[in-house]
Amino acid sequence: MIRVNVKKQSNYPSSVKKIKDSLSKFFESNGIVSDAEVSVAIVGKEKMQELGKIYLNEDGLNIHNVLSFTPDEAKGEFINPPDGILHLGEIVICYPKVVEEAKYEGVLIDEKVIELCEHGALHLMGIHHE
Repeated sequence: MIRVNVKKQSNYPSSVKKIKDSLSKFFESNGIVSDAEVSVAIVGKEKMQELGKIYLNEDGLNIHNVLSFTPDEAKGEFINPPDGILHLGEIVICYPKVVEEAKYEGVLIDEKVIELCEHGALHLMGIHHE
């Protein structure tokens, strides 16, 4: 079973159920069928800028729409708990960027959130783009 934890920094109107369902299906369709866990954080621009500074050594001007972090990429030492669960990592979505991009692309906000969650999930599975 794949457990998807969703945490919102604010009361952003995005469907937690859709995120959980789509990510569970996405991981399963990509071969992850053992007990696994992933976290999704939906944050604002300030938090995303802060993460860019901390993890990417950016100047804070660039705001990413999505970032993902495997447990070994976290600052400090991550210790896998002895629970037999594959801890995939965390996907961070910048909700204000999602709204801008969804409007520009003419898609629903939830569709864009799910697209970015799946993009972040690919990174957690080691699939990267140029």
